[in-house]
Amino acid sequence: MKMKWLPIAAAVTAALASQAAFAVDFHGYMRSGVGVSDNGDMQTDVSKQKVGRLGNENDTYGEVQLGQEVYNKNNQTFYVDSMVAMTANQKTGWESTNGDSAQFVVAQFNAQAKGMFGGNETLWAGKRYYQRHDIHISDFYYWNVSGPGAGVENIEMGPGKASFAWVRSDEGGVNTNILDARYAGIPLWTDASLELGVDYALANDTGEQKTAINTSTGAQAGGSSDGAMLTAELTQSMLGGFNKTVAQYFTDSYSTNAVYYGAGGWTSQNGDGGNGFRLINWGVLPVGDKVEFGHQIVYGQSDNVVIEKNKVKYKDSDADTFSIVVRPMYKWNDVMKTIAEVGYYKDNETLNGVKTSTDGAKYTLAQAWSAGSSFWARPEIRVFASYVQQDDTFRPSTTGGLKQDDAWNFGVQAEAWW
Repeated sequence: MKMKWLPIAAAVTAALASQAAFAVDFHGYMRSGVGVSDNGDMQTDVSKQKVGRLGNENDTYGEVQLGQEVYNKNNQTFYVDSMVAMTANQKTGWESTNGDSAQFVVAQFNAQAKGMFGGNETLWAGKRYYQRHDIHISDFYYWNVSGPGAGVENIEMGPGKASFAWVRSDEGGVNTNILDARYAGIPLWTDASLELGVDYALANDTGEQKTAINTSTGAQAGGSSDGAMLTAELTQSMLGGFNKTVAQYFTDSYSTNAVYYGAGGWTSQNGDGGNGFRLINWGVLPVGDKVEFGHQIVYGQSDNVVIEKNKVKYKDSDADTFSIVVRPMYKWNDVMKTIAEVGYYKDNETLNGVKTSTDGAKYTLAQAWSAGSSFWARPEIRVFASYVQQDDTFRPSTTGGLKQDDAWNFGVQAEAWW
């Protein structure tokens, strides 16, 4: 009986040996640390998308990505990519998924084929981080439809490259298919380029959802709505850094993405029939040899939309948001730097003709050591102090009464990507 397994074992050994010539690509990201605030906890309740992430994160988060080219012949290649991601609340040394905050997900698992049509385009299918656009200093993804899908990208077409994808997203509570089309690398003037894109969220209701009763009106809901998101991004290289200006327009089920810092990966199915727009300017620029700074400015507005508060839906509502974050950095030498970050935001909502406003701010000072002097050099270890402010947000004081309006945070954090 044992002899029957010898040919199989030999075949497996030969297969494994044949793969030895192919290098496994190992990539990843992590952040973790320890912190405390003046009211007994690590407070980070002011949204980092609005006021910046430095000294404003209290989680352990990591991504481990493994990929390998499994075929390469006649200028045609096949690549298999995978990623496992995790997050935890950073409060104990052993956090599990059983009652604790730890979560593990398969973030990516896909296959990519290049050269199938005689060019440099990539045919792909599976679960994937798809051409994400984000602002690092605030962890704000403003164009991101990642998920299970398929597509063809980087098709050489005229002066730029076209990409087309079909991605599935049910985050709005409805089976939604997102159709994504982009045209990138359009040359403009010196060191400037333009990318254009359209995303269409196509709702695919079940029979029960189509005939459901709208609790607000007592009438048949008539199914969920589709939505469109249009994006134009201008990139200008300057001074050894870059600046990006982004304009986005949203309709129907996408309309509240404009004010809730959405990226096109989710839709609102509250019967939204309005529209919205968002303007973004961000970048990283050097000032001489010793200083670099990153910044973001965001303004978004949604009109004639449905906003849900405390399980009550307010029709024909308006909302807008404004955010500004600045992160200057001074380089002492190749591995040591001092970083400051200041952020402020203000949100407005008009419900039943009544306007309400909320604002918040964060001020952070950090001393950091990193593997190089660049703004992007990682790994980086930071010692920081942050002051965060937002009305009636933090824990009640020890004397009772209203919640605190502000808090001090102190901590040490490590961040790395590779």
